[in-house]
Amino acid sequence: MTRHRLGFWPRFAVALVKPVMLVWTRRTWHGVGQLRTDGGIIIVPNHLSHTDPLVCAHFIYDAGRWPQFLGKASVFRIPVVGWILHRCRQIPVERETAVAVESLDRLVAALDAGGAVVIYPEGTITREPQLWPMRGKTGAARLALATGAPVVPVAMWGPERLFDPRTSRVGLRPRTPVTVVAGPPVDLSRWAGATPSRVVLEEMTDQIMLTLRDLLAGIRGGTPPPLWDRPVRPRTPEVTE
Repeated sequence: MTRHRLGFWPRFAVALVKPVMLVWTRRTWHGVGQLRTDGGIIIVPNHLSHTDPLVCAHFIYDAGRWPQFLGKASVFRIPVVGWILHRCRQIPVERETAVAVESLDRLVAALDAGGAVVIYPEGTITREPQLWPMRGKTGAARLALATGAPVVPVAMWGPERLFDPRTSRVGLRPRTPVTVVAGPPVDLSRWAGATPSRVVLEEMTDQIMLTLRDLLAGIRGGTPPPLWDRPVRPRTPEVTE
């Protein structure tokens, strides 16, 4: 969906948020043409700060698209907040429940309608000490395999100056530099038509994350490290009598 067909509530959200971002950030956008395409696209950004969704949304909006972020279904059940999110065409996602398949159906429907669906493949802010990407979860790969929609990587650097998750420091200085780069769609042709097995989805996800990591390296410079392995939660030991 292009931003020119928005209704009242999305435009109201833009009127509230965009003036703040124009003052708060000094923006360097590259690759906006990668988002100016007909049909649905899956946008996969790196996640390094609580503020990067605002920066990412600003970038996508300036490219002429309306970003449709995934959000926890519980947030959509909050009075008023959930109502506004629904009217701004954001997408609730049930995680690890019996109705999770309905979430996939919503995503497929959004792409079929020509939406720009934003999925953070890491699922949370990176735990890598220097804010390089972690290994991703397989949701974006699963959706790409189900729909054939292009997966467009979007690398960001600078939102950590607005809020650094490592120190919880908020940067309120006006015109803080932020850089966002969209790259060409990730080449996933090797897996076209494949059965969505665990191995296939993990291979596709690694390809997405490596492409995103290298795109980020083009902004930051230097040699990127291997993908950070996300910490494994220790299992609670079973108690036997």
